[in-house]
This record gives sequence, C-alpha cells and structure tokens, in this order.
Amino acid sequence: MLHLSQDPTEPSFVQDPYPFYERARAGGDLFHWEEYGLCAVSHRAVMALLKDRRLGREIPAEAAEAIPERLRPFYDIEADSMLELEPPRHTRLRGLVLRAFTSRRIAALEADIEALCRGLVADFPDGPFDLLDAFARPLPVIVIARLLGVPEARATDLLAWSNAMVGMYQARRTREMEDAAVAASVAFRDFVEETVAARRQAPGPDLLSELIAVEREGARLTTDELVATVILLLNAGHEATVHSLGNAVRLLLAEGVREVDAAVVEECLRLDPPLHLFSRWVYEEVELFGHRFARGDQVNCLLAAANRDPAAYPEPDAFRPGRSGPQSAAFGGGIHFCVGAPLARLEMAVALRVLFETCPGLHAAEPSGYADVFHFHGLERLMVAR
Repeated sequence: MLHLSQDPTEPSFVQDPYPFYERARAGGDLFHWEEYGLCAVSHRAVMALLKDRRLGREIPAEAAEAIPERLRPFYDIEADSMLELEPPRHTRLRGLVLRAFTSRRIAALEADIEALCRGLVADFPDGPFDLLDAFARPLPVIVIARLLGVPEARATDLLAWSNAMVGMYQARRTREMEDAAVAASVAFRDFVEETVAARRQAPGPDLLSELIAVEREGARLTTDELVATVILLLNAGHEATVHSLGNAVRLLLAEGVREVDAAVVEECLRLDPPLHLFSRWVYEEVELFGHRFARGDQVNCLLAAANRDPAAYPEPDAFRPGRSGPQSAAFGGGIHFCVGAPLARLEMAVALRVLFETCPGLHAAEPSGYADVFHFHGLERLMVAR
C-alpha cells in the first residue's frame, strides 16, 4: 500500500488536487494519506465502502474520543443528525424526512426556483461582479428556507451560521473557527427551536410543519432530532449547492457550453464535485481490497478521486456530457446517499438554464481560484461580466 504525504492546505493542491489523487490511485484501491489516514481512491472501492453495511457513519464507542466541553453545543447537534447515525435510528429519521421531502414537493418548486433565478439575474450590476454573492449563494439558501418554512428574511444569518459550522470539517480548522462554530450552533439551535414552537402553534403548508406532524409506526421526531434535522437540511441544502453552482458555471464558461440539460448537470457534478472526502467507520473485522480492516478503523472515501477514475470513466478529465459509465460519487452512496440530491439537481438545472438564457454573453471577468476549504471544494469568488 502506498504511503503519501500531502498538506491539503498547500496552494497547488487547493487549486488542483487531482494529480495527487492520480498518484495515489496508481498504487491501487487504497492508500495511506499521512495527513488523513487510510483512504479509498478508486471508483469501485469508494462506492463499495459507501454501500457496505459493515461500515457506517456512527463512531464505535471504543473509538470515540472525549468531546471538550467548549465544543459540546456543536457536537450535541451532530449527535442527533441522521448524517451521523446508523440503523435503526437512522432508518427512522430518514424515513420520517422522506415522508415530507417527497419528489412531488421537490418538483413543485421548479416554477418558484425559476422565478427566483430571474429575479436575482435582474438585479445583476452592469459591470463585473461576483456571481457567487449575486447568484450562487442567495439562491439555494432562499429555496431551502422557503421549502422548510423558515423566515427567508433570516437568510443572511442562515448563511453565516452554516459557514461557521462547516468550518469544523475544514483542514485549516483553528481555535477561532471552533469558537465561531460553537457560537453559530447555539444561535442556530435557538432560531430553530423558536421557529418549531411557532409552527407547532400555527402549522403551515411547509416541510417543517409536516416534519412536526408526520408519524411512522407511532414514532415522531423528538425536539432535539427535529432541531438537528432542520439544521442539517438548511446546511446541506445550500452549502454544497453553492459550490456546485459556482464550479459548474466556471466549467461551462471554460468549455463554451451555454445549453444545459440533465446530462450537463451530471457531468459538472462528476468533474468538479463540491465535496471531496466522506468518512466511514468499520464495525467488524473484514478484508476488502486486499486490506484487513479491524473494528474501530476509519477509512476516508475520496469522492472526487472516484469521479475521475479512468477505470470507470474513459478520458476522466474531459468534459463529456452524456458519457456512459457508473453513477458518480458526487452525492455519496448507500443509506447515506444525499437525501437532497433531487433538489440539488433541480436547482442546478434551472439556475444554469436561466443564467445562460438571460445572460448569453456571460464571461469570466478575471481568473478564478478555489478556496482553501478542503474537504469541500469551491471557488473563492467568480468574477463575471455580461
């Protein structure tokens, strides 16, 4: 097994991590990344590990580390998040969410998303501007706020809280970032609890009201579970989509593509996904891909590396909408496959179509670069002009 070292904050890696992934993949399905530990780098290994029920997201008790008291407000929310849980609790929570987060409800948002996109475009300035601030950031947070039924007037707060909490997963995490995440967790929890209390008194035609009311086999969401679920949906419902939209626009401008369909969206997500690493814990001793795993081991699935595996995608670095090949790893896999994937795909398809229809002359006003936010992957800014 290859042992490699690569600082994820090193500037050349931040801008282009794919040469490192390729070097790691040359050694096989798995490699040891000094800064992260055991990693899966091939498409077949990543997807297999994501789907294998002998691995999961919930930390085995013997592998769990003590949580500092100062960080407890953040991790208390994590403890009730279905993203960090396994069956049977994960099954119950995800089932309740899916009862409210239906395909019909998502499809019904299309007209509203298009109107919102056209409104944002209408407010574009005449000169060069940052498309992330003007379009990619406000769109998904307003959409998810409307879907859930939380006040969209608080969108600025939602963005700030989400950005602060996501800082806990970044390679450059500092004490200052941890303190900001804790403060955001407290403020976010207070906001959600107030909103839930209001919805309990006056339910509306929104997802939050349905989450409060929905039942399955007599099991309701507890208040803590409801708070964690709403925060997860708000954070995941826009954080990754911001990066996906920015990355996709940058890619389409470079490729000279102006017509967007589902195949274009999928190829953008494959070629430049917003999340590069997603971890799993091992629950029982098992041998996979020539490596003996022990209970309590952790393995990191490199989603972006899987998406450019030449064994899965011929000419993996080329932009080829409609290409044949397996499903990309952009939304994960297994029971933790992104519950918001249909919404993200719809937002991207509508947003990109409206953007290029209404701004046919859109072009980059200056070179753009990626932000130092690994294991996410998104632009610092995207300066464009019409």
